[in-house]
Amino acid sequence: MNKSALVTGITGQDGAYLAKLLLEKGYRVYGFMPRRSSSMNWRLQYLNIDQDIEIIEGDIMDVSSLIRAIKKSQAREIYNLAAQSFVGTSWEQPILTAQVTGLGVVNVLEAIRLTDPSIRFYQASTSEMFGLIQEAEQSEKTPFYPRSPYAAAKIYGHWITINYRESFKMFACSGILFNHESPIRGIEFVTRKVTDAVARIKLGLQKELFLGNIDVKRDWGYAGDYVEAMWLMLQQETPDDYVVATGRTTTVRDMCDIAFKHVGLFYDDHVVIDPRFYRPAEVEVLLGNPAKAKEKLGWEAKTSLAELIHMMVDADMERVEREIKMLGSR
Repeated sequence: MNKSALVTGITGQDGAYLAKLLLEKGYRVYGFMPRRSSSMNWRLQYLNIDQDIEIIEGDIMDVSSLIRAIKKSQAREIYNLAAQSFVGTSWEQPILTAQVTGLGVVNVLEAIRLTDPSIRFYQASTSEMFGLIQEAEQSEKTPFYPRSPYAAAKIYGHWITINYRESFKMFACSGILFNHESPIRGIEFVTRKVTDAVARIKLGLQKELFLGNIDVKRDWGYAGDYVEAMWLMLQQETPDDYVVATGRTTTVRDMCDIAFKHVGLFYDDHVVIDPRFYRPAEVEVLLGNPAKAKEKLGWEAKTSLAELIHMMVDADMERVEREIKMLGSR
């Protein structure tokens, strides 16, 4: 294979895992990112692929730089993973979230349309769009009911992708991904916040972990599994949208239990409920129905929640142990 792919948001969790997958499949991989994100390369370094990717500087809010990146990369596939992706921050920066997470999508689509409409496009949609759930299991046909500025912006991105597909006959797909985690998840996300704290508590660096509502339920999977679904969507004969999920839901409380038990601790000895971490409008339950992805793409999640959380705790234990050694050597 000698294809080129352009990935926005390549320094994020999904961008890094996707880049690794594409490289393994023989792609030339180009990352599109602003200069201010250059210090975020640690995920690419963690996966040992930072030297295998060519970075093209630009900004998703600047269509001219997107057009230049498309021409330079000669990309046949473009994966738009760029976003202000933390729900909590979207309440503090709703306008920025709308611009980057929402309008950024139409900028990429318009750059493709003006440059080469035959390029295949993937849009990273999210289960947060379902929000106040209308069905016990959420599928591609479940109505959206966003509960945050982030979710509202993602809905715009989702529907503008469908509009470009239908109006301009572009090969444009959206993956409605449910929560997906990994050892390179941002520390601001609850799973990584938990596994990092477990490591620090086990190694004596802290005693407590402050969380908000731990009875909310989420459908958690492994990011390394989910990026394969992204790639598969762009290999089909016709473009479509797919829910990507495990089909299982678990509370934050139970996730904490798994993480703490992995190192021989009990979560209720260390977890403190702090009202500061409650959202203004909470999404109580998310549970994806991945039947369509299984039937049409042949995709299903491979990694169990316990395997995922154990992987994350082990990685954070290694990180924190390295930090302790570095401090001790000073």
